[in-house]
Amino acid sequence: MVDYKECLFYDASPEIHSRAKELRRNMTKSEKLLWTEIRNRKLNGLKFRRQHPINIFIADFYCHEIKLVIELDGNIHDSEENKEYDEGRTAELEYLGVKVIRFTNEEVINSMTNVLAKIKVFCKQVSF
Repeated sequence: MVDYKECLFYDASPEIHSRAKELRRNMTKSEKLLWTEIRNRKLNGLKFRRQHPINIFIADFYCHEIKLVIELDGNIHDSEENKEYDEGRTAELEYLGVKVIRFTNEEVINSMTNVLAKIKVFCKQVSF
């Protein structure tokens, strides 16, 4: 029998859980803004978790019902090295059966309506 917690966290270590808890206490401005819009099943009735451990990663936001990660990227993600890391991370998450959608912090801060619309469309696509 598969343990629900094991499925939900994909074998994340205690250290990853501890780091996720710390990140929840120190969310960025864009994370706080998006969290306000998607928490408590506000978006398509889906439950999102913030700073959620998945294996060796911590997803900014995660919906287990449709196995969707939402990542918010700051300027640090613009470097070639970080772009490669993000691509590898996305590939590993997709290998685990999790889909990933990314937005820049600027998109969240300046175009929340567009971000939410894109997430809603993406949610419909991955839930079928």
